[in-house]
Amino acid sequence: MKEVFGTLADGTKVHRWSLENGGTRLKVLSYGGAVQSLETPDRRGRYANVSLGFDNLEDYVAKSPYFGALIGRYGNRIDQGRFTLDGTTYQLSVNDGENTLHGGDRGFDKRVWDVEPFTKGSDTGLHLYWTSADGEMGFPGTLRVKVTYTLTRGGDWRVDYEATTDKATVVNLTNHTYWNLAGEGSGTVEDHELEIAASRYTPVNAGLIPTGELARVAGTPFDFRRAKTIGEDIREAHQQILYGQGFDHNFVLDKGITSRPEHFATVRDPRSGRTLRIATTEPGVQFYSGNFQDGTLVGTGGRAYRQGDALCLETQHFPDSPNQPSFPSTVLRPGETYRSTTVHSFSS
Repeated sequence: MKEVFGTLADGTKVHRWSLENGGTRLKVLSYGGAVQSLETPDRRGRYANVSLGFDNLEDYVAKSPYFGALIGRYGNRIDQGRFTLDGTTYQLSVNDGENTLHGGDRGFDKRVWDVEPFTKGSDTGLHLYWTSADGEMGFPGTLRVKVTYTLTRGGDWRVDYEATTDKATVVNLTNHTYWNLAGEGSGTVEDHELEIAASRYTPVNAGLIPTGELARVAGTPFDFRRAKTIGEDIREAHQQILYGQGFDHNFVLDKGITSRPEHFATVRDPRSGRTLRIATTEPGVQFYSGNFQDGTLVGTGGRAYRQGDALCLETQHFPDSPNQPSFPSTVLRPGETYRSTTVHSFSS
């Protein structure tokens, strides 16, 4: 189903698409390609929206901390908003102190995407398109992006990213859905159990830029190789926890880059019984524990979002890779196609 969700100041209409398949219900906005809601049943069959969002367009435009949005051209941070590629230095839009975050102050999350629904066999979904002009937010090359959201017969939410360019550039696309498996607005996720198959992570400086080290998680709060609650170590006086005011770090997945999505993380809410399993082709994931939610944003259910009321698991290449030669490359050249896939599987 397609309906008008709101109208931007320049008169552009924003639509909302509603999909259902395999027991999963999904609502997506053309503004930012944002997942406004994703509903799944609990162990008793009761549905709840498990993603954070707003019930109006105005809040998405003025206030959203990337709720459910598509992120580009570069997910995560780039140091000082600057990188050098093939001998040319590019200055990007700076929107996070002195750094660039999630593509700049008008990244893909603030664009109105072209949306095309589809049905393929027993699957249903949306194709989303955006063409990013050469120089947009300072990035080189005209980047043509296609993102496909698919709800499968089994109720999985699959995200496929594709991009091509006419000039060498850097690309790192992701989705920024905030999860609370007990239901949005229901309170803290510190009792959610999380497991991440990552033996290393990338420590950061005070500006949350990676130092370049791939540090071992063993013996630190960052060890999620066996499931534990998010709150178990979140108050440890570890310098990295202090920098992020909780978890806001890239985990180096043991599986590395893969041609097909491979499972790397499981999140479980003991209260509802809901479980989320995530698979990806990407080498990293940014685990963010909702540290900067301060109670000033009111969600779709009419309740305020406070610190720790959601978590994000943003599949990605590593932050600041254009300035970190030892990290997996995010360079895309003419004639190549950027591809990435992440699959979210729900059960209860």
